[in-house]
Amino acid sequence: MLVDSRARKFSYLRLSLTEACNFSCRYCLPSGYAPRDPGLPSELSESEVRNLLLGFEAAGFSKVRFTGGEPTLRKDLAGIIAFAASLPGFKFRALTTNGWDLKREAATYRLAGLQALNISVDSLDPGRFRMLTGRDRLNEVLDGIDQALSLHFDSIKLNAVLHREHARDELELFLNYVKTRPLTVRFIELMKTGKGGIYRDAHFLSSGEMRLELLRQGWRPIERTVSGGPALELSHPDFQGRIGLIAPHAEGFCSTCNRLRVSSTGALRLCLFGEGNHDLREFLQSPEKAGTIPEQLASLLKLKAPSHRLLEGETGNLGGFSEIGG
Repeated sequence: MLVDSRARKFSYLRLSLTEACNFSCRYCLPSGYAPRDPGLPSELSESEVRNLLLGFEAAGFSKVRFTGGEPTLRKDLAGIIAFAASLPGFKFRALTTNGWDLKREAATYRLAGLQALNISVDSLDPGRFRMLTGRDRLNEVLDGIDQALSLHFDSIKLNAVLHREHARDELELFLNYVKTRPLTVRFIELMKTGKGGIYRDAHFLSSGEMRLELLRQGWRPIERTVSGGPALELSHPDFQGRIGLIAPHAEGFCSTCNRLRVSSTGALRLCLFGEGNHDLREFLQSPEKAGTIPEQLASLLKLKAPSHRLLEGETGNLGGFSEIGG
């Protein structure tokens, strides 16, 4: 397993398969997705994705999450999932999606070897969902979640970005939702990006306020697993589901970092809010070249900073989350 200068162990790959998205979320793509300039690098082909997976498996990575943009827009997604499932090193395979087509495709992804789903659902109020995402598809998304529950995925999590003006209303709606559903709803603090700083400042709410309210209602924290994500999860004996809180602005947030991100064009990003990318594409042209990825990663991890600098107002060169899936 790869280790950086802070003794953090890296076993989790977040791989963006596309920058394209068919939603226009206010905090991410308020004007909708604009097609890439033809002069820019193209998205990784399926063969390049396979070689990348081979390289990261050789480096000891055991978890892969396919992100976007919206990864389900790629027609070869099921084949990519199946290839990851064929690699014995990748013991955990997950997908982050907006859920727009989940009712129709969930069974295909499950059969291909997908084990976990993260679904972006910023509101359970239809009007607010439409306002936040630019799409009137809440009912379709919820039908897709019910379909996924019926397929018994190992893990189903819903991601909701916190907005201070309606956080209390959404907490009540989501608490009712997880009362009888065995899934986790994770509230995520708004994070500043190069394109979204003004929006974030206008709507930001610290998850600490929600944590205090949950504790008051009898929810209790669950110990974080070694391979887990960044969320503080809480449970309650009267609820089938759980609540999670992701607070990137909290002190010590980066101390348990275990993930590396690769963009849809093959650029390694050592930190979501760091400066610069490191192009891996030349190593993705054959399985033999992919065999050198472990040494490339070991060398590049020496450059990984101890922490992001969000509290200092530094967001790195990240333009928006659609570029690399958050």
